[in-house]
Amino acid sequence: MEQLLKNFFLFLSKNKTLNAAAKKWGLRFGASRVVAGETIAEAIQTVRDLNQKGLLCTLDHLGEFVFSVEEANESADYCIRTLESIHTSGVNCNLSLKMTQLGLDISRELCMDNMRRILDAAKRYGNNFVRIDMEDYAHNEVTLEILEELLRDYDNVGTVIQAYLYKASDDIERLKEKRVNLRLVKGAYKEPPEVAYPEKADVDENYKKIIKQHLLNGNYAAIATHDDNIINYVKQLEKEYDIPRDRFEFQMLYGIRAQSQVELANEGYRMRVYVPYGNDWYGYFMRRLAERPANVAFVLKGLFSK
Repeated sequence: MEQLLKNFFLFLSKNKTLNAAAKKWGLRFGASRVVAGETIAEAIQTVRDLNQKGLLCTLDHLGEFVFSVEEANESADYCIRTLESIHTSGVNCNLSLKMTQLGLDISRELCMDNMRRILDAAKRYGNNFVRIDMEDYAHNEVTLEILEELLRDYDNVGTVIQAYLYKASDDIERLKEKRVNLRLVKGAYKEPPEVAYPEKADVDENYKKIIKQHLLNGNYAAIATHDDNIINYVKQLEKEYDIPRDRFEFQMLYGIRAQSQVELANEGYRMRVYVPYGNDWYGYFMRRLAERPANVAFVLKGLFSK
């Protein structure tokens, strides 16, 4: 039943009609629980509140289905305004983005131009760090190729490696000498068994494998998980291999396990919260429901309280 619900929400996440309707609804039906507002100002205030609890942040201006040059350039402009707001407000926060939002599906050149504009702005605003979120498998290789090209000129950019892909370990080895700051995740897209582990147990084991691999390579790791078993595994690695705490951080999503986030920060770990915002929240919200179908309860509650 849980797998059926997961597949159902992943299917819904790609529905363009519902995505368009969601922009008109506003943050209803429980979405405000995991999305920090629709404007930059609302997002910055959320980040400020989280910083006061000892939490670091990364902001993500949500976006799906960008099919015009104008939309792609507008998305890049919004990323730049976000970086400016982070800088002027003085909050402790990075930027996360998706390259399809910057025109990757229109043309690689357009996307690269927008990425360079954003990274140049990040340099201007305190050399802030920009994380390229990894999307579905169809965009995996081109994302890594673009990252490698950008790394020739920028040191403030990294990406994400997804443990459910068979190629995850090879990709970490591929990037080893480039000293890339990588976010390591299990993966949230529906992929065929030809490219991804279909069984959760195998994903978990591969996740542990790539965490250890990247940490022992001596490169910075952002371990994005809400799984206590994984968190405890990282703590075990830290002790066993005497890994300095300034070489890794934990990451969790805004609105999920908030108390655990504070507890990790209080233990002296770097704890970064992934804070999404914007009116194009629908696809992100559906993927969060797919990851944890039990969350459908608060969606239904939101529906019937309107």
